[in-house]
Amino acid sequence: MGKNHKNLVVLLTQKRKEAGITQASLAEAVQVSRKSINAIENGIYVPSTILSLKIATVLNCRVEDLFKIHDGTFPLLTTSKEEND
Repeated sequence: MGKNHKNLVVLLTQKRKEAGITQASLAEAVQVSRKSINAIENGIYVPSTILSLKIATVLNCRVEDLFKIHDGTFPLLTTSKEEND
């Protein structure tokens, strides 16, 4: 797992609670510790792609429903398109 990423919005807690699943149950289902789930929810660790996919599968949602990038993170994409027009 990677460390804290300032542009990442973590929606895991909300989705987990909506599903009625505890941190411990989710951790057991995806084969990590409850502390790992807690660290992800608190933005201390960024999960691997594999772990993100496992969590999304258990919660029956898309990875994009759990993790998003702050708006404005990729301003160059807009600038490049405008320059080419």
